[in-house]
Amino acid sequence: MKVLLDHPLPFSLAHGGVEIQIEQTKAALENAGVEVEYLRWWDVNQRGDIIHFVGRPAPDYIALAQGRGFNVVMAELLTATGSRSSRQLAFQKLFIRLSRKLLPQTFTSRLAWDSYRLADACIALTSWEAQLMRDLFNAPGDRVHVVPNGVEEVFLGGPRGVRGDWLVCTATITERKRVLELAQAAVEAQVPVWIVGRAYSESDPYAKRFFELAKQHPRLIRYEGAIADRSKLAAVYREARGFVLLSNMESLSLSALEAAACGCPLLLSDLPWARGTFNGHARYSPIGTPRETASILKAFYHEAGQLAPPPRPASWADVAVHLKTLYQRLLSTSR
Repeated sequence: MKVLLDHPLPFSLAHGGVEIQIEQTKAALENAGVEVEYLRWWDVNQRGDIIHFVGRPAPDYIALAQGRGFNVVMAELLTATGSRSSRQLAFQKLFIRLSRKLLPQTFTSRLAWDSYRLADACIALTSWEAQLMRDLFNAPGDRVHVVPNGVEEVFLGGPRGVRGDWLVCTATITERKRVLELAQAAVEAQVPVWIVGRAYSESDPYAKRFFELAKQHPRLIRYEGAIADRSKLAAVYREARGFVLLSNMESLSLSALEAAACGCPLLLSDLPWARGTFNGHARYSPIGTPRETASILKAFYHEAGQLAPPPRPASWADVAVHLKTLYQRLLSTSR
């Protein structure tokens, strides 16, 4: 069995959770005895059995791959779609239905809605995203599989630290993660927050506003950039008072899983992925203004020391077992 991993966006252009997910998936599969390569688009001689595409490939991509004998596994992160309200989802479903009837196929094919129907398997990170794949994009139910992200062993093992005074947020400094709004709420609530991460660009206006706020309030906003050393990051989680992530859209946050693995109490945006993953083992905040968030942040800060740790998430080795079983099933079944 040979698996080719593919993804449409170069890591050098946008760092983040997808990069970690792909790299850890590859390493875990190799440890499980699966031969894995990154798909080399320029190599006409590259061979394999399965293309595992992280994203949504075009229908033509899937048809060409299947014509060459590949099984195609599609693993799209429904970050924006999975964070929409029920009304927005109903409108999106109606839009898709009307577009299929009224618009030329040459136009709708670019949106790749049919890819869910054509792929040999669709991987969802959560049961909510699996439901959206079936209900919104008409993915066949028997081809949709829920395989959540895993957590590296450095976060799962190791001693528990002494909880300190800082809440921690690990996120890219960008609007979607609402790091600036979290910092503003922390100042309003007089609660210390340590932001770990970096911006896509130092010249980004949103990031510059955050940097300026952090400089103005060093007692409450700690910012020293990203932490590349994973063992050091694990120590930060183990010694933090709690973990906060107030994104306005998310799929299945790797940083939240890492914090949970380190026994860190969680405060998350009240979105389906968070409720479905952690249920009653986290605290939740509506997506509101910094002033509205401040009272929730303050309450979480004071109760964090008494909260039970979240349940242990899966390891990447667990993820590899699920994927390997799926690959074997696809190869043993005629398309």
